[in-house]
Amino acid sequence: MADLEILVSTTEPDVPLPRYSHPGDAGADITTRIDVTLAPGERATVPTGLMIALPDGYAAFVHPRSGLASRHGITVVNAPGTVDAGYRGEVAVTLLNTDPHATVSFAKGDRIAQLVIQRVEHAAFVGVESLPGSHRGEGGFGSTGTS
Repeated sequence: MADLEILVSTTEPDVPLPRYSHPGDAGADITTRIDVTLAPGERATVPTGLMIALPDGYAAFVHPRSGLASRHGITVVNAPGTVDAGYRGEVAVTLLNTDPHATVSFAKGDRIAQLVIQRVEHAAFVGVESLPGSHRGEGGFGSTGTS
């Protein structure tokens, strides 16, 4: 049973709706509505044929599919891509082929990414002269060591 209903429209009648492959999955698979080929190092913004209406207080995040990443080096360039609640246009996914040698092709209807729906908070950003201390402080990239 779904916890939340998301209204979905498609650009073409044969575009499949997002679908969870297994019970308990966080991401619903989304597909390409066109054939696309990515040469090594090439990227392309791929249309999915999906338009969604998210309720206020929610966003959809487009994540790479782990199988495509591990087998073919395919990732989502701006992972995760963000679909805001107010957006009503077609969801597109910018894919990148990170494999240095192999070309990867997708046919219309192939699964290319996952859509994760999450509740999001709206923050009030308050300017201050200085921030309160913390255990980590200003330690940034690599500050916790290499292991």
